[in-house]
Amino acid sequence: MPNRMPAEHALCRSRGFTLIELVVTVAVIALGVSLAAIALRDSAASALERDAARLAALLESARALSRATGVAVTWRPAAQGFVFEGVPPGGSPWPTQWLDAATAAQGNAALLLGPDPIIGPQAVALHRAGSPATLQVATDGLRPFAVSAPGGPADARQP
Repeated sequence: MPNRMPAEHALCRSRGFTLIELVVTVAVIALGVSLAAIALRDSAASALERDAARLAALLESARALSRATGVAVTWRPAAQGFVFEGVPPGGSPWPTQWLDAATAAQGNAALLLGPDPIIGPQAVALHRAGSPATLQVATDGLRPFAVSAPGGPADARQP
C-alpha cells in the first residue's frame, strides 16, 4: 500500500497546467496579437496622410528656399510623381516620387511658391488609386501649407 499512495498523487499532479505554463502561453498569444495589430495598422488612408504631410513639408521648404534665394519656385504634378521647377542646382536633389506608388495629385495645376513672402491661396488635392479618400494640401497665402479634408479649412488637420 505505501507504493499506491505516491502513484495516485503523481497522477493527480499531471492532470493540469502549472501557473507558469499558463502565463507563458498568454504572453505568447499577446505578443502575436500585438505584432499583427502593428502590421495591419498601415492602411490606405494612413499612406495617403503620410504623402500629404510630406508634400506640405516639401512645399514649405521650397517656399522658404524661394524667398531666401529670390528665385521663383514652382511645384507641378508629373506622370509618375511631381517636379519642383526653379530650384537652384547643387545641394541634395529634391524628391520627385510619392512615398506610395498609388498616390497621385488630381488635375495639372501648378503651385507658385515664391519668391514673394505672401502668395495667393493655393491647393492641391491628393487621392490614392482604388480609394475614394481625398486629402487637400492648401495655404491661404499667409499661413503654411497644411493638410485638410477637401472643402475644409487648410489648418483643420494641424495639431
